[in-house]
Amino acid sequence: MSRSATATLVALGVDATGESAMAPARVLPVRGELADVLPWGGLRRGSTVSVRGSTSLLLALMAEATVEGCWAAVAGLPRCGALAAAELGVAVHRLALVPRPGRDRSEVERTVAALLDGFDLVSVATPVTPATARKLSARARQRKAVLLPFGSSWPGADVELRASFGPWSGLAEGHGLLATRTATVHAGGRGAAAREKTTTLPLPGRASPELPRPVLRPVAG
Repeated sequence: MSRSATATLVALGVDATGESAMAPARVLPVRGELADVLPWGGLRRGSTVSVRGSTSLLLALMAEATVEGCWAAVAGLPRCGALAAAELGVAVHRLALVPRPGRDRSEVERTVAALLDGFDLVSVATPVTPATARKLSARARQRKAVLLPFGSSWPGADVELRASFGPWSGLAEGHGLLATRTATVHAGGRGAAAREKTTTLPLPGRASPELPRPVLRPVAG
C-alpha cells in the first residue's frame, strides 16, 4: 500500500487489517430515485455496482449511507474534493479520499483491498486488469463491503449505472448561476438487474468536479 493511502487509513482509525466497525444493515440506503432502479432498493453489502458518466452520480450514490453512519472511500480521483461531496449530501467526515492509491497495478490492488477491509463503500477509479477486478469483487463479497468501480466497465459487476445529462437550470431572465442538471440514470446488470431501468434526478453543479461552474451574465448593448 502507498504511504499516502496508509496515512489516510491511520488518520481515520482504520488499520490495514480491516479493524473497523461495520454497520449491520445488509442493504445500505440510497436516495429515493436511485433506490427505484437498484434491484435491492439500495446498495447490497458484498455487491459490485459500477458507475459511469458522472462523478456527481457516484457521490450521490454514497450520500445516504454516509449520513446513516457508514464510511466511504474514493481511490484514484485526484480532483474529487470534499466540497463537491458535501454538495451532494455526503457526510464528509466519514469520507476518505485517496487520490493516488499506488504507483503500479499491484500496489493499487493492495490499497483497494485494504480499503475494502475497513470501509463500507469503496470506489476505485484507477484502471485494473480483469483478473484484479474479479479479485476485488470477491474481496468485497467476503468483507461485506460495497465496491463502486468508476469510469469504465467492470467484469462481473452486479449492476452498472450510467448517467446522461439534460439541460441546465438556474438561469433567470438571462443571468444567474447554472446550478443543476437533470441526469437520466440507466441501470442494468445481471440476475435481478437484467432488465434495464431508468430514473431521473437533479444533480448540483456539473457532470465532473474537474471543471468550474459556468456563470452567465447579461450582455450590455
